[in-house]
Amino acid sequence: MTLWKKLLKSSARDQNYGGDLSLKESLRALRHIPPFLRIIWNTNPWMVAANMVLRIATAGIPVTTLWIGKLVIDEVIGLTASHSQDTSHLFFLLGAGLALELLSSLLIRIISLLDALVGDQMSIRSSVQLIEHAARLDLQQFELPAFYDKLERARQQTTGRTILMSSLLSQAQSLISVCFLIGGLVLFNPWLILLLVVAVLPTFISELHFNRYSYSLARSWTPERRELDYLRHVGAADHTAKEVKIFGLASFVKERFVTLSQKYFIANRKLAIQRAGWGFLFNGLGEVGYYIAYLLMVLQTIAGGISIGDLTFLSGSFIRLRGQLQGILSSFSSIAQNALYLQDFFEFFDIKPTIISPEKPIPFPQPIKEGFVFENVSFTYPGKNAYAVRNLSFTLHAGEKLALVGENGAGKTTLVKLISRLYDPSEGRILLDGHDLREYDPAELRKATGVIFQDFVKFQFTAGENIAVGDIAARQEHGRIAEAARLSLADSVIESLPGKYEQMLGNRFEGGSELSGGQWQKVALGRAYMRDAQLVILDEPTAALDARAEYEVFERFAGLTEGKMAVIISHRFSTVRMADRILVLKNGEAVEIGSHEELLAANGLYAELFLLQAQGYV
Repeated sequence: MTLWKKLLKSSARDQNYGGDLSLKESLRALRHIPPFLRIIWNTNPWMVAANMVLRIATAGIPVTTLWIGKLVIDEVIGLTASHSQDTSHLFFLLGAGLALELLSSLLIRIISLLDALVGDQMSIRSSVQLIEHAARLDLQQFELPAFYDKLERARQQTTGRTILMSSLLSQAQSLISVCFLIGGLVLFNPWLILLLVVAVLPTFISELHFNRYSYSLARSWTPERRELDYLRHVGAADHTAKEVKIFGLASFVKERFVTLSQKYFIANRKLAIQRAGWGFLFNGLGEVGYYIAYLLMVLQTIAGGISIGDLTFLSGSFIRLRGQLQGILSSFSSIAQNALYLQDFFEFFDIKPTIISPEKPIPFPQPIKEGFVFENVSFTYPGKNAYAVRNLSFTLHAGEKLALVGENGAGKTTLVKLISRLYDPSEGRILLDGHDLREYDPAELRKATGVIFQDFVKFQFTAGENIAVGDIAARQEHGRIAEAARLSLADSVIESLPGKYEQMLGNRFEGGSELSGGQWQKVALGRAYMRDAQLVILDEPTAALDARAEYEVFERFAGLTEGKMAVIISHRFSTVRMADRILVLKNGEAVEIGSHEELLAANGLYAELFLLQAQGYV
């Protein structure tokens, strides 16, 4: 069994690498290079073109410098042999060499500058594309761990592709330089090229092989690395600090982090040791090849076949060419590895949303005349077998206020996500003014819908921007923002802040102010008042408010929902009673619907829940 076959067999046996990635798969990943090059070019065509021109100019400098060095040595030997004092030509050659070195230094710095500028622009462009594409994807796709793995790998590539860009451009520059150097070697001794291949090929194959396993390890450990990031966050984050301290979780989080990270370290260490060992062996073979070539050149010089200057040129060219070829092959191996990671970036963009606008959407009703009709609607979350809602059939009439009541997990929030078309039903359909929701543009539906979820986002934005989220296009309309804050009772909260509406909220950034749960909820409610929506959805709108604030908010709800449809989710029956009708859910199914008085008279689940809550006030 050959040495190389032993290497392949021993590496393939290692199950800690996350599975073997074949050479064919590695080479197939190179298909992503052309679209990546288009991204580079489209980022800034003028800078990229200038970069390429400068690299072509730089590529010819090494062989020219070596040739000048050869001429200098031959000139010195000639002057010594003839005892001549005419050193003008020698000084000219030395000056030319100095000029080339200075030019090379200048070009390298300009190239590095252009690389950095284009790289920064490309990182920004990639991040923007990632944000835009993620916003187009379905909410249900965010429910899947496999999706998060792809998202995480794609996110990492938005900042790490500058290295690949520089490698590709440097590769092109090196290839041009190699062509010049090979021309010089062929001119004197073509057999040196064969020895050169022997000197560099083993190291290249070794690096290519281990790059594949390095990628396999990194890819297979994506879920674990996400968990490590989560544990870092839990162990040192503002919103987890209280629970970590109160429940004494620091040791638990630390031990879990250490255990998981140690497993990754051991797997990576084994690969690194094998890579270092085999790398040393194959690099040694390359050194032997170089010295055989050097010996041939020395013997040819002793025999009088070439001059001392020629020997200097050839040995220098061989060393440079070997270094250039090793760099090219190593860079190719690195490019192949980076192309594997680049595959993660493009794979994310291959994910397509299913909830999209039809080719010819029907005009959204302005205003809604009939309302929403649920016809035997059922829905299951991705990867789940149990129904979140099942066989729902009811009507939300235009201008009606409907409350949703039920125990936790009854399907209330899922129903809200269906009516706003964040999800499509697994079975049945939802009609709006007699047409299936799928016939409308989802963007128009959501524009006409104002939703404040119970788990609303506490954006680390300014106070004014946090309210303007309800209609972000109106973020400069300070009067509207102030009025929305007044109606949601957030005005008194904001007025107490040092920077008022320009105050950064949260404590993630310097100078930010953290709010209490009730204060945050008032700010979030302000978003509902900002949105000129035909359908208002409030999911536990007063859960974090005290009794007085809750009463004041109720007083304003009538104005917020006047002439509009409203869906209100609440466990507080004082909130529920303001609705025209109440839909009672249990295990995802509708069990009752009617007014407060009708449901009490029916003496069903609603009456039971109402009396249980009422007893708490007796």
